[in-house]
Amino acid sequence: MPAKSKAQQKAAGAALSAKRGDTPKSELKGASKSMYESMSKKELDEFASTKRKGKPEHASDAR
Repeated sequence: MPAKSKAQQKAAGAALSAKRGDTPKSELKGASKSMYESMSKKELDEFASTKRKGKPEHASDAR
């Protein structure tokens, strides 16, 4: 499932980075922290690899 906004894509990227061990888990907050805990590496990779072009900054902007 692709990310619906730039913010969602960025949060998934931060969570994926922590899952891979590139950044400490303690640096995560908000959406990226909950994504880290509830999603697999594969799911996070799908969200993080979404193209940003044409996406709203936040999902609520898409309405």
